[in-house]
Amino acid sequence: MTKTALLLSGRFGKGHDTVAEACAVALGRRGVQAQIVDSIALLGERRARTGEWVFRRLLSMPPVYDAFHFSQLRTGARLGRGADGAALRNMYPRFREVVDRIEPELVLSVFATGAAAGSRLKQERPEVVTAVFMTDSFAHRLWVHDHTDLFLVTSSLAAASIRRFRPDAVVEVVEAPARPAFYDAPTVEEARAALGIPLGVPCALVMSGSWGIGPLDDVARALAASGVYVLVVAGTNERLQRRLQAAAKTDPRIIPFGYTERVAELMAASDVVLTSSGDTCREARVVGRPLVLFDVVPGHGRENLMHELELGNAWLAAPEPASVVAIVHSVLEQGDVSSEPADPRKWEQGFIDALERVGVTFEPLDGR
Repeated sequence: MTKTALLLSGRFGKGHDTVAEACAVALGRRGVQAQIVDSIALLGERRARTGEWVFRRLLSMPPVYDAFHFSQLRTGARLGRGADGAALRNMYPRFREVVDRIEPELVLSVFATGAAAGSRLKQERPEVVTAVFMTDSFAHRLWVHDHTDLFLVTSSLAAASIRRFRPDAVVEVVEAPARPAFYDAPTVEEARAALGIPLGVPCALVMSGSWGIGPLDDVARALAASGVYVLVVAGTNERLQRRLQAAAKTDPRIIPFGYTERVAELMAASDVVLTSSGDTCREARVVGRPLVLFDVVPGHGRENLMHELELGNAWLAAPEPASVVAIVHSVLEQGDVSSEPADPRKWEQGFIDALERVGVTFEPLDGR
């Protein structure tokens, strides 16, 4: 019976953490003590700060990030492999300290750097089950290693991208996970009452990851001027939060938030969710809200964007106020385009079944 699991996340944005948290809840309901560890922190504080600074700089220069992603990471070219190898060498001693302390029977990586560590551990401790959960729509080479027992993905496209590098890989397609709060989101009436938004008026949620990427303040002002109540989340972007607070003083239909755990409630209050490609899309689909997507995340973000559009109930807008306003009002004029909220049992059961097929065993579901 599996008693402990180590989940390797990564601090670049909040998306990896939300996947890890959803997995930890599903495992915990079946008697497994799951500990989440930040792969970037395992690099050591100085290297972690440097890595995050480099990643933010690359994101701020889309042509450079696109070039790096598509020429190095996606193909596993020399520079990409070198960066992965250097990260593994630096993190592995700290990773082994964690492994020796908690003695996990399962190591599940939801971040590519963690995937390399899990694969290396498998060579030393073959009794440990090593798995990767990739919610991106297409794998780059750093996700795929020879000693990973199981790859969990959310589409047949992603499965094919894994097998490009390992034709013999065990790959399972499962539902994309979300944290319990999104499956238990309040009703529209409850959410709007809590936020002070009248029923019957148009309302949009605007956010773009935990870093608040893109011209969200300009978009919020334009939407509010067009008669839409705007819930807008700056995340950890303090400069953006200050601009939004200033905008809210001139238009009360703008309701700003910094980093918040109330996203499920904000989605429930909204008619439409405006965001970049990423884990917010999955959460909005769980709540049942249509998406308007910004093309503001380069590299893997462009791949994820195309997949979200393919899934349906999603529209694409240029990250410019006029484009966003036109698209949002077009969606609103179509009436209620919300979908049925998702059932958490579906993704959890697929996740657990896939792990059982590679030898992980569980206690019966505890009913929580």
